[in-house]
Amino acid sequence: MITTTQSFVYFSASILLLLQLAGCGGGNKDTVKERPPRLVAAIKVADTDSLSKRDFPGRAKAGQEVNLSFRVSGPLISLPINIGDSVQQGDIIARIDPKDFETAVSTVQAQFEREQARAKRAQQDLQRLENIRREDPGATSEAAIDRAQQTRDSASASARSLEATVTTAQDRLSYTQLQAPFDGIVVDTYVENFETVVAKQAIVRLLNPSNIEFIISVPESLISLAPYVDNIEVRFDALPDVVLNAQIKEIGKEASQATRTYPVTLAMTPPQGIEILPGMAGHASVTSKLPEASELVGIDIPATAVFTGIDASKSYVWVVDEASNTLSRREVEQGRLSAFGVLIKSGLQPGEWIVIKGVHSVAEGEQVRLQNDTHETTGS
Repeated sequence: MITTTQSFVYFSASILLLLQLAGCGGGNKDTVKERPPRLVAAIKVADTDSLSKRDFPGRAKAGQEVNLSFRVSGPLISLPINIGDSVQQGDIIARIDPKDFETAVSTVQAQFEREQARAKRAQQDLQRLENIRREDPGATSEAAIDRAQQTRDSASASARSLEATVTTAQDRLSYTQLQAPFDGIVVDTYVENFETVVAKQAIVRLLNPSNIEFIISVPESLISLAPYVDNIEVRFDALPDVVLNAQIKEIGKEASQATRTYPVTLAMTPPQGIEILPGMAGHASVTSKLPEASELVGIDIPATAVFTGIDASKSYVWVVDEASNTLSRREVEQGRLSAFGVLIKSGLQPGEWIVIKGVHSVAEGEQVRLQNDTHETTGS
């Protein structure tokens, strides 16, 4: 039988247990952390006027620049050039001691000459036996003729092989001289004279200063404007008053994974009397003449930024509110496809940020962080 005192004890213990459980629950609640904002890839929508002329920083690069190396190994006996020296095509830049290579040529040349003489004697012996057989068929046997032919063929084959060996040895001897492949300037040396070098080891670096290129990085959102480039002017920081006209020479086929930009090579010809060296910094002013046809009007954005809702006839994009870094769904009107993605006729304004990847994994009102905060779309 449970007494009043026992009931009070049980009741007090129950209350204490509930309080402890509540305390534990409160402790867990305090340790819950808010989920950090989702990292999203985004680009900034640009207007047409901002795309008519843009500046891109870059650096000069020699159109012809190469590390020169020997094709054979050995000790250097001549290195008559210094950094800054001008050289002409065919000039001797360095020489390896040729003694061992000259000896090799002499050795195989002597072997070739001996084998060539043996082949000549074997041919004469065969010719003599054939003449005897014609005059007196029984004076020599068919086996003797066969042996003479085999001796002649063997000697001839050996002579041909040694002739090829002589050519190889002569080539290796010629490789002991390192010649300039084009007119240029020595910009670096990697070895000292009398040092033993190995084949393919860099000896000097040579560039052609008359063939200068300018390398810029163009965001992937603007690379589709390349066909519309009308004029390019390059200015260097060290030569602010010098303006060089340039043309697009090459566009990289793959964007940088870090910056999502494409390397674009510009070709230009330096004016007389002005020396532009590789590494000089500057900027390229690129003027684009955008298409005026009505069917090209719109804002060019990646196709991956557009998605549909329940009603498949409507298209949307995720717009990032810069003040709160939250997402809101925006209905847009699509135009035709473009080289960059798709043209948006209405629903977007210049300066707005839109999500371009993972549009199906985010939600209305979600807080985000921008992954790419320097890219802009093209407006057409």
